[in-house]
Amino acid sequence: MFRTTNVLKTSRNLRPCIHPSSCSFFHSLPRNVSRIGRFTSEKSFRNILPTFRDQVARSTGVESFSSRFPRPTIRNQVLFFVGGSLLAYSIAASQTEIDTKYWSKQLVSVSHRWTLRPPTTEEMRRAQYLELGKHLQTQVNQLKDKLAEWPLALRNLFLSVYVQAAQSYLDAPEGRRLCWLICGVNTAIYLVWKIPRLAPFMNRSFTHHPLSGRSYTLLTSMFSHQSFIHLLANSMALASFGSAATHYFTLEQLKHDEHQQEATAKWHFLAFFISAGLFSGLVSHVAASKILFPRLVNQYTASAVIKNSPAASAISSTVVKTATAAPREILPSLGASGAIYAAVTVSALAFPDAQVSLIFPPFISLPIQAGVGGLVMLDMIGIIRGWRMFDHYAHLGGAAFGAIYYMYGPQWWAFMRGGYQQLHSPTS
Repeated sequence: MFRTTNVLKTSRNLRPCIHPSSCSFFHSLPRNVSRIGRFTSEKSFRNILPTFRDQVARSTGVESFSSRFPRPTIRNQVLFFVGGSLLAYSIAASQTEIDTKYWSKQLVSVSHRWTLRPPTTEEMRRAQYLELGKHLQTQVNQLKDKLAEWPLALRNLFLSVYVQAAQSYLDAPEGRRLCWLICGVNTAIYLVWKIPRLAPFMNRSFTHHPLSGRSYTLLTSMFSHQSFIHLLANSMALASFGSAATHYFTLEQLKHDEHQQEATAKWHFLAFFISAGLFSGLVSHVAASKILFPRLVNQYTASAVIKNSPAASAISSTVVKTATAAPREILPSLGASGAIYAAVTVSALAFPDAQVSLIFPPFISLPIQAGVGGLVMLDMIGIIRGWRMFDHYAHLGGAAFGAIYYMYGPQWWAFMRGGYQQLHSPTS
């Protein structure tokens, strides 16, 4: 359940200048960027090294850095998150209302007892379960006819496997069945990654790079996985915690009045999953644009100034080596772990007595809240230490979204459904 940084395919980021007098890098930098006192142990070196004004004077007539590589913005990404989330919840509310009306009419047509009162949520879901069972049984009968000419042993083996799979699908909670469908989409995109000819397209459209200026990749990167281990871990976590989060949404819905009955919670979870993924990606984007990018610019500037300054020989070799070290690039990220973190956090807060088992040694069980706290702590340490294998900002963004949604999500969902009902009521 990790959102990773794409270390295999990186875009062309900044490159250190050979000489500050010939580099346009300094045109668009604020004054404090060229100050390198933080890299030296003696304040006197600040007065020895070239000033920002000197660098600007030397580079007169050269195209500015900002015109070639502008600072990344967050406005479009914020608007994409807000608009995408509102659209997701609007569609989810409308589809939930459509399904609820459909199954309510189906039950009324079966028995007149529901003409006296509307069917409850549990009754509509029980009807869906029976309908799904009939549909799967029909498929089994059709499969028997198609395999009639097969050898008896092979036919029985195939039918036995199919029946067991169909029974497992029927008995699975509604939320888990939806998560399996999401995992299927993730798997299809993973297979596309394995086509070498499509690698440039996948890197451009299915990873989110904060410096690219694109917004739609906040959505597409949620379903993108390059590594099989990454896909497997996220799929296992999603199937488990996504089902628990959907169950929590169902329990919360049962607290509302009859006009808020709903036949399914799958649309609610799907909107939650998309919004959580967009929010976690947005947090990562903002951190890269407003925290990591200025640090990167600052480090490149200081590296070039110290390395090419006449005072470099007067500075200790250790300080020079540290200051002129190659800055780390801002890498693109991908994966569904931001949304999964939100589902995990909701599950931990809704079911505090639950236990989770580690999928790696020592394979022990521990309280779910302790496990989630450990993951959050690990991501915080990753940010402090500068670990780059996982997108720790996206993980923390997903966890924050889950905590906020636990407190206000049910009320938000009731508001969206109520608004849709009022908009489409007969009197409107």
